[in-house]
Amino acid sequence: MSGSVTSQPGVVTFDYSTWSALYPALASSTNQTQASDFFDQAGDILNNTPRSPVQNLGRRARLLNLLTAHIAQLNLPADAGGNGAGAVGRVASASEGSTSVSLDMGPASQSSAWFMQTQYGATFWQMTAYLRQMRFVPGRSPRARIWP
Repeated sequence: MSGSVTSQPGVVTFDYSTWSALYPALASSTNQTQASDFFDQAGDILNNTPRSPVQNLGRRARLLNLLTAHIAQLNLPADAGGNGAGAVGRVASASEGSTSVSLDMGPASQSSAWFMQTQYGATFWQMTAYLRQMRFVPGRSPRARIWP
């Protein structure tokens, strides 16, 4: 599991040593305090309580670590491995004289655009596709009301 479970059941805690092993390029420029804060921000995006839509703690830990990496890359300056003013997406076209590069990430909805800024966010978006689909929650059917 990419995180660890606290004494509170159903909650994943941040494990900096695991996160830094998974994302060494980001960890070299992100100290434990910063990464822990980014993990807390990730918990604001993906519910990290026993009521989370992701009940499997191993899966939730992986998703929260991806979000932490995404937030870290967005917050780090370009010279420290972050996005800063960095480019995101596939190279769609390039020219040599006077250097020109065009990037394309494909069609992105307004809700996915923030995630598509980094490879970690794009991976998170893809891994959570099942959470953005309508789900049927079985339960007792409502009793028909007959009037009057």
